[in-house]
Amino acid sequence: MNRHENISSRPELEVTASRHFPAWLAQQGISLAISTYQAGKLLLLGTGPEGRLSVFERTFDRCMGLWSNGQTLWLASAFQLWRLENVLDEGELSDGYDRLFVPRAGYITGDIDVHDVAIDSENEVVFVSTLFSCLATISHRHNFHRLWQPPFISRLGAEDRCHLNGLAMENGRPRYMTACSQSDLADGWRDHREGGGCLLDVSEDAVIGEGLSMPHSPRLHGDRLWLLNAGTGDFGYWDLASARFEPVAFCPGYARGLTFVGDHAVVALSKARESTFQGLPLDRKLEHHRAAARCGLQVIDLASGDVVHWLRIEGAVAELYDVVALPGAKRPKALGFKTEEIRHNVWLEEGGRSHRWTGQPKP
Repeated sequence: MNRHENISSRPELEVTASRHFPAWLAQQGISLAISTYQAGKLLLLGTGPEGRLSVFERTFDRCMGLWSNGQTLWLASAFQLWRLENVLDEGELSDGYDRLFVPRAGYITGDIDVHDVAIDSENEVVFVSTLFSCLATISHRHNFHRLWQPPFISRLGAEDRCHLNGLAMENGRPRYMTACSQSDLADGWRDHREGGGCLLDVSEDAVIGEGLSMPHSPRLHGDRLWLLNAGTGDFGYWDLASARFEPVAFCPGYARGLTFVGDHAVVALSKARESTFQGLPLDRKLEHHRAAARCGLQVIDLASGDVVHWLRIEGAVAELYDVVALPGAKRPKALGFKTEEIRHNVWLEEGGRSHRWTGQPKP
């Protein structure tokens, strides 16, 4: 029997999944959204007809940080933050899709290199500006409003000093962040890629962890603070009592993007590129395992560390940044700006339900 399923074989995008990956999505009652800034794509993965994997793509320039609750989807792009809303009511389908995410608001941040994105307890968007080495939110007058910066950053400047990138929320408030160094000089983080990474506590205004290699995607799940030690290829958690990183599983690729589905972690992987991803401990581990870096997803059992499902992406997409679960969604799609669809998809509320305006009263 085949151990995998080839979902798409178009020259520009080839997606291959382990045989039971689509069934796992259906069993969990979720779909997934993935971002890739290298190819400028938002990929939506769900379960299609006959239980096959559905792959839907839209173009957003330099698409990076994602956040979703299943009905709202936030994404960071080259110089904008976009809020997309699902316009379909429960049980309603659009050409076989049960989610239709439509852009409803865009905020001009400028090219400030937004990485992780989240929504706080007051329903405000917060994000990491890697270029300005700070945690920020939107501003009605300026491009962004600074909320916090690491204690070792002496001033606000467009210099990407420490490569601040990841954000973990706790009880609706920013709590933990990751950075690739504690440098306070322009582009200084590149000199500390192998062991200069750190973990920061926003509430304590302090560095609480050191010795990491290109850490990304801190997330609180259960009673643990999980993260990706991308430079070594390890998925694991930071033991707050012992102040030590505990690896759980090796990931064959540069790991950025992490979400949780029950007792499983979904990790996004990228292939190596230029000097940023190369010359790291990850390279030596891949050589030891006689493996090449891959682009795709791994679904990891938190109890055993085993990879129980996987997805590989080939072709135009070689790097991923983020992955989020879309709870309650079986097969999602979205509108973008490269076609005429968004001009002619007009949705109204009538009788407490959504419907698309066709020029005729809804029967």
